[in-house]
Order: sequence, then structure tokens, then C-alpha cells
Amino acid sequence: MTNDTPKAPPLYPKSHLLAASGIAALLSLALLVFPSSEVEAKKTTLNLELESPAEQLKEESRTAPLVQAEQNAGSPFAQIEGEQASTAEGNTQPASVAKQEEKAPGHREVVVARGDTLSTLFNKVGLPANVVHDVLASNKQARQFSQLKHGQVLQFELDKDGQLASLHSKVSNLETIRLTRSDKGYSFDREVSKPVVRTAYAHGVIKSSLSASAQRAGLSHSMTMDMARILGYDIDFAQDIRPGDEFDVVYEQKMMDGKVVGTGNILSARFTNRGKTYTAVRYTNKQGNTNYYTADGNSLRKAFIRTPVDFARISSRFSAGRKHPILNKIRAHKGVDYAAPRGTPIKAAGDGRIELAGRRGGYGNTVVIAHGNSYKTLYGHMQGFAKGIKTGGTVKQGQVIGYIGTTGLSTGPHLHYEFQVNGVHVDPLSQKVPMADPIAKAERARFNQQSQPLIARMDQEKATLLAANKR
Repeated sequence: MTNDTPKAPPLYPKSHLLAASGIAALLSLALLVFPSSEVEAKKTTLNLELESPAEQLKEESRTAPLVQAEQNAGSPFAQIEGEQASTAEGNTQPASVAKQEEKAPGHREVVVARGDTLSTLFNKVGLPANVVHDVLASNKQARQFSQLKHGQVLQFELDKDGQLASLHSKVSNLETIRLTRSDKGYSFDREVSKPVVRTAYAHGVIKSSLSASAQRAGLSHSMTMDMARILGYDIDFAQDIRPGDEFDVVYEQKMMDGKVVGTGNILSARFTNRGKTYTAVRYTNKQGNTNYYTADGNSLRKAFIRTPVDFARISSRFSAGRKHPILNKIRAHKGVDYAAPRGTPIKAAGDGRIELAGRRGGYGNTVVIAHGNSYKTLYGHMQGFAKGIKTGGTVKQGQVIGYIGTTGLSTGPHLHYEFQVNGVHVDPLSQKVPMADPIAKAERARFNQQSQPLIARMDQEKATLLAANKR
């Protein structure tokens, strides 16, 4: 029995199916070669709107899946982005360098790693040791090439014979050094870019420590130390800081191509410590002398600083009768002990002449400074003396004179600090020190003209910040 039921005709002719398949393939190829313009426009807009490296990192983390999807789809940008990613992971030959080498076959670029010397870097690009000697001997300034920093990039240009034609390196955001060979030998050149200086503001509240709070506020370690130095005549930053204390700072910020490349001077600072507020304003008088003053023009610089060691801990106070930890008997402790790690710098409390820089009995390595006819300070148990500190020399207030140690009768690294007035030992923590001269009457109007906008800036910025936090 035969089945006479007719067969159903195909839905589409074979020729139509082949044409549709071809069109689909062409569309897929077009999508691969020409990514979505909408996606690219969105990325560009985001990049243009970014204002800081921190925001850029956040934005990159949010757009990472988008970039990955493009790479998986075969985007023509995938190879370039992949090269950039490998550079971030430690590849010392980024895509830009590879392109540069294509255009200039004699170009070599090396990144300084730990343990590298100028000789090892020259060897990496095929230059013998005698070339290193010729470079360093060519100019005293050329020796700066041997002062290498981890991560620093050295760029070599070699001639057709493989000889060094030029060498240059960026040693900071603002400074580039270059060495160029001519018929007369090597010539050294330094290029220093001048940044745009603007003012910036920072505010912080102490939660655990000054350094941690300052870091959260965006201040560098050096800026934090500057603030402590400026206000250190009134505030003992080793002992007086408490949670809840707060500070405001207006400072100089150096900019290059819209990026922060460094900081300058603190222009004004305000610190509230235990409910009492101290204000400092930087002022340069008509003679060119710069100092910090209170808002009403009194000098912050006193004859002596309160603490000769930054951020140290008081381990023993001034006492008429204390049991000596080594001699094990009661004897007067005529000074204050500051415990700090071995090697911590010790500063001169005031200007003066060095009466002694050497050994003194149980004090070990000791410095004694005479400040005029009435005052003397003593610094004992030092590990060693700073360069240039010797008996008969002079020192300036805040100058480093030595380093924390354990010489003499000492149970651990600390500074023993004594203060004498007319030969009598007094407690340096309670001693009232004389003030320096205030703003001269002839400079008062000029001082007010410069200081009042700075103080107003701190008031305005803080008020804006507090209002924003209440929203």
C-alpha cells in the first residue's frame, strides 16, 4: 500500500536560507568590528567627568564588566586594553613603549627594581661598565643618575652602532634629568617644570591618633608634622591629644596638567585641643622673614619648644624623689624621660651654643645647650649625634641634634631631658617660656589684610562641610 499523501513544501527555499545565513554572518562581523557607539560615548563621558584618581578607580570598578564584555566579543580595543592590564600587573614594557621602539629602534626603557644599580641597568640594555664610568665622570651633576629610586624609569637612546646617544629620567613629577652625547663628550641638562599653586582645605576630627585622622583628611605625613611643629609651642602633641580634638588647615597644593603633584606651605591652621582653640597664620614681613602668628598677631614662636621629640611617650616625669630603675635607690629625677623607638630624631628646644656633645657618666651620649645666660637644656642617653653637632658649635630651635638611644644607665631607648633656669632644675612641662615679638605696628594692617581671608576660608569651608554632613 502506497502513501499518496503529498509532501509539505519547504517553508523557505534553500536559496533564501543561504542568503539569510550570509546576512547574519555579515551583521555579526560588523558588530565585532564596529562596537556600539552608545557604549563608547558613555565611557568617554564618564572619563571626562572624573575629578580625582579615587573617583576614577571607583568608576573603573563599575565599568569593568562592560570592558570585559567588549573584550569577549572581540572588540578591536581588547588587545590594547589587555596590554595595559599586563603593564599594571608588573610588565615593564607597556604598549606605548613597544610602539616607540618600532619608530625608534635604538630606544630602550628600563624600570628600576630593588637591588638595581646603574651598572646593572646599563648591562640590561647592552652597554658595558666603562660607559657607566664615562657617564658619571662627565659631570658632577650626572651622578644624580646613580641615585636610583624603586620604580624609576630610565630611557636610553642608542645610535646605529649601539653606543649611548642620550639618557633621560623623570626623577619627580616636576623634574627630569637628561644626558646627551656630543663630539665633546656628555652634557647634562635638568628640566624643572613650574607647577600651578592653588590653596586647598582639610578638616579632621581625632578618633584614635593624629596621624590616622590627618591621613583620612587627606594630609600627607610631612604636612601633619608641619602642623605639629607650627602649633607645638602651645600643644604637646605627645601627651595632650584627645579623641574629639579637631583641626582645620589651609595649605598650598601644586598642580600640573590638572593633577596634584605636591604640596607647599601651610598658610593657616586651627587646632581645638581639650576645648581650647589655637590658630596659626603664616606671614612674611616686608624684610622677607616668615613666621607663624596667632589670629591677633602674636608670635607662635616662643623661646623654647615644649617637646624635643615628636609623638613620644612620657615614661618618667620630673620628681624630687624617684626610685632609680637601675641603681634601685631613691634619688631625684631632675628631668622628663621620653620613650620612643631607637633612632628617633631629637630636636634642640631653642637657639643656643653647645656646651657639651659627648659622654657624661650615667647620661651616656649627652648634649648640653646654653640658651643665653639664664637657660640650659640637657639631652641624655643618645644613640649618637647628628652631623655637625660638636662642643662649641651653635644650633637653631628645632634642629636635629641626635637620636634616641640607650647609652649610659638606661633600661630602654628614651631621651632624658632636663631644663635649667639660672642653674636650678625645673620641670620642663610646667615651665612658662618667654614669647617672641608680635607683629610690628607698621605691619599690622598688611598682616590683617593677608590673615583675615585665610581665617574666613577655614570658617566657610568648615560650615559647608558640617552642613553637608547633616543632610
